[in-house]
Amino acid sequence: MNSLAEELNDIIQAANLHVYDMLSEVGKNLFFPKGILTQSAEAKEKAHRFNATIGMATEKGRTMYLPSVMAMIRGLEPEETLAYAPSFGIMPLRKAWKEAILEKNPSLAGKKISLPVVTNALTHGLSVISDMWVNPGDVIALPDKLWGNYNLVFSVRRGARIVTYELFDNGRGFNLKSFEACLKSEAAKKDKLIVLFNFPNNPTGYTVTHSEADRIVEILLNLAERGKNVLTLTDDAYFGLFYEKDALKESIFSRLVGRHPRLFVVKLDGATKENYVWGLRVGFITYGAYLGSNHDQVYDALERKTAGAVRGSISNVSHLSQSIVLKSLQTPTYMAEKEEKLRIMTERAHEVKRVLADPKYRQAWEVYPFNSGYFICLKLNKVEAEPLRVHLLDHYGIGLISLGEYDLRVAFSCIEKEDIQELFDTILKGVEDLDR
Repeated sequence: MNSLAEELNDIIQAANLHVYDMLSEVGKNLFFPKGILTQSAEAKEKAHRFNATIGMATEKGRTMYLPSVMAMIRGLEPEETLAYAPSFGIMPLRKAWKEAILEKNPSLAGKKISLPVVTNALTHGLSVISDMWVNPGDVIALPDKLWGNYNLVFSVRRGARIVTYELFDNGRGFNLKSFEACLKSEAAKKDKLIVLFNFPNNPTGYTVTHSEADRIVEILLNLAERGKNVLTLTDDAYFGLFYEKDALKESIFSRLVGRHPRLFVVKLDGATKENYVWGLRVGFITYGAYLGSNHDQVYDALERKTAGAVRGSISNVSHLSQSIVLKSLQTPTYMAEKEEKLRIMTERAHEVKRVLADPKYRQAWEVYPFNSGYFICLKLNKVEAEPLRVHLLDHYGIGLISLGEYDLRVAFSCIEKEDIQELFDTILKGVEDLDR
């Protein structure tokens, strides 16, 4: 093992051995290399005559660029857009995003969390976390209504075993009994359990209520108190898109930080959906742990391991994308702009609820509970999802996503409010066509 990795491991072990034990073998071996990067940093500080360290080209003391490229970038300098970014992410953005997390999650007041490390959006963040914290054979608990890419990230690439619980109970809320039974069953076989929450949920658009979140925390704490290491991941990709009063308006991450030495929490979020910048690919990894008084040193060690994983995969996230996100966060009209887009999305969600309340749809499908996010999910009663999807596409020019045998996902995020009635009426017509 590299001596730098050993140094980081010693820091983590001294503060909380359980956190160290949760690291994968890759995670234990990860470190942030000093080599060229460290030498370049030293040269940037001290090489007042010539700095011939970094693999970039300069011209007259500035980052070299093609005028045709910079002509397309307004308001930013070449150093903010074309130069390499640190593997950790640019520092002003990391600080700004941490401030935003604390502001959006008031329950974190007084709690210590890490400085976010920038990733190439959520999928890359999940992949980094999978490398760092998941060993082949580890168990990861997910709801039965899940984003299919989790299978590729955790199972195919890292060999984890995915187990599922029923997301909804008969009362049409979060199925706490199924969740608890799943975790207890798997915890009886393993000393380490990984739990991933995705609220608002893809594909259903459901976020737990305050009381459901309280009970989830109790279940996880109970496992930790019984001697199980519980690694909890929160995929908060659609955070902030809440449309009903009963939906929890904070990440469940905020309720878990610092609660028990055996309960370690990782928050994954990003500008991707929150700020409507899908193609910029800017996400974040933030840690929350029970660490006593040594938070800064341990979080620094974890951030270095995380940056090492980024360095060893994509080197760094686009500097241009990071600068655009940062400048947007600093714009005086930023919050007003977000509130306007949330208003539009809320109106669409409420229109979906109004339309689907019509009894004429009841024989064709049931609607899974939704109160947030981009999607709703229909449970078809009469026809199978895939034949209906193909029929609607071929005969009506409507594109939807089939999930399993009878579930159909509808993204109302990309449907204008005035078109929602026609959309569901046409889906109903498609069901009637196939049910003849």
